[in-house]
Amino acid sequence: MTAAAISNRDASAAGVLLLTGVVLAALTEAVASTVLSLGRSDIIGDIHATSDEFAWLDIGYTTLKLVGFMVAPWLLSQVRPVSLIIVSTLAMGLACCIAAATVWLELLVALRVVQGFAGGVLLVAGQTVIFLAYPRSRQPLLQALFAIGAVVAPATVAPALQGWLVDNHSWTWIFFGNVPLSLAAAGLLLTAGDRVGAKTTHRPFDWIGFVLLSITLSCSTYVLSQGSRWDWLEEPRIFWLTAIGIAALLAFLGQQVLGRGLLDFTLFGSSDFSFAFIVSFVAGAALFGSAFLIPSFAISVLAFTPTDAGQLLLPSGMLFAGALLVAAFLIQVRRIPPFATVPFGILMIMAAMWMLSGSTSESGADDMMAAVLLRGLGLGFLFLSITLIAFSDLDRRKLAAGIGLFNTGRQLGGLMGVAALQTMIDHNVVANVAVLGANVTTGGAAVLERLAATTAMLTAKGLDPVAAGRAATNLVGRMVTGQSTVIAFDAAFAAVALLFLFAAPLLIGIKIVLARHAKMRTIRRVELPQAHPKSGIHGRTFDRPVPPVLRESLKL
Repeated sequence: MTAAAISNRDASAAGVLLLTGVVLAALTEAVASTVLSLGRSDIIGDIHATSDEFAWLDIGYTTLKLVGFMVAPWLLSQVRPVSLIIVSTLAMGLACCIAAATVWLELLVALRVVQGFAGGVLLVAGQTVIFLAYPRSRQPLLQALFAIGAVVAPATVAPALQGWLVDNHSWTWIFFGNVPLSLAAAGLLLTAGDRVGAKTTHRPFDWIGFVLLSITLSCSTYVLSQGSRWDWLEEPRIFWLTAIGIAALLAFLGQQVLGRGLLDFTLFGSSDFSFAFIVSFVAGAALFGSAFLIPSFAISVLAFTPTDAGQLLLPSGMLFAGALLVAAFLIQVRRIPPFATVPFGILMIMAAMWMLSGSTSESGADDMMAAVLLRGLGLGFLFLSITLIAFSDLDRRKLAAGIGLFNTGRQLGGLMGVAALQTMIDHNVVANVAVLGANVTTGGAAVLERLAATTAMLTAKGLDPVAAGRAATNLVGRMVTGQSTVIAFDAAFAAVALLFLFAAPLLIGIKIVLARHAKMRTIRRVELPQAHPKSGIHGRTFDRPVPPVLRESLKL
């Protein structure tokens, strides 16, 4: 075997190790980001926290994850990319290890902050490494594999695993499970070596922008996650945090315009990135919103256990991953433009949410499975396409900034989507109870018949007639509340479908406008506004090589 063949084989093996290590690092963030969704009641009981105190575990994580998205590009200019992923992954593993061994609320909040920042940094650094270390021609498949760890796992696989751990063991095992995963990722990355090269040019850190951004994201996360609970602006706390967040955002944007800071406005000079960034908000709302609605409906209405609720999304994850790989094949091998699969993804998600809007209190996993599977297919075709649209043509020096900003948009879109759906459900439940309750009068024949039948059944089971009558009345009231909740969830499912129905034409229009704008900018770059004084042609010159014949005719 020649030395060149051995070298190529070693490089190929190192490339596989690097990709595997990055995907495993992304999985550590997937586990940490979803640990609170199904283990909520168990964690609250073990750490003796109230619901408001428990909320800080999620607020701290999400806020610092968003901050990590925005700070990661600067960190990549100071530290070698692979080294940054290794440090972030080990920090995630250490924070999870300590979190599994403590029930002290304040320490858990601090550890969630560390986990959030490390997760945000490693996701941006990991995706940046994949773009920089491998040829552009292989990016569709590589980005699909990365998305399986960064997007599919937290939306489908992690909830199923965590539901089983909560039901059969303890929520601490979720954190413990992240420790060997982080060690394996760090080991693979160390073995693979650094294929990307040295860090980029040093530049000073924007402390003013960092402080303003942190205030903005902290206020935004708290308001979006807790606004529904406190009736939004009716609560002075929410009102003032909203005002402070808006003021900090305006100050941050103004400060960024005046100097080079954390936010690179030149990214929006790319029409493809601008379009994908806008779509990321809608896609984030669909991903996080549906991932919130389906398990919540299963647990609160259908009385599923955490294990059953988590496993409900597991088949969807398989089709999600399969759709990512199919889309990668079509784009990489068949040379189909990434934008071509976006409409299919949107239509599938719309159809899935519309199907779920017909669910009832008698629905089961089998009744919901077709819609859940269709949702997975749609998300797979949508997410890979917008990722490739956003980053395929970006300058290598702007990749990290673009990836951080894109992920921030998706996360904020998800927060907004979940907040809107939660508020919609809460308000609709109250309104539905009022409407249904007004029609359930004590003098109605159907109500009297139901109360009599329920009372007789309870009396036959040993209750005295008075207690049985009161219990029958309570059961009817619970039925009214349950039916009101079903109607509210159905309306929320329909709202996600309608979101795409209204957003799709708008997004197509935005794409057309951005494409025309990019075309005009290209024409303006060719035709400069002021001609050479000796050219004889007013208002036109060229910034590209002038043909000899034309040069002679213009007498340049």
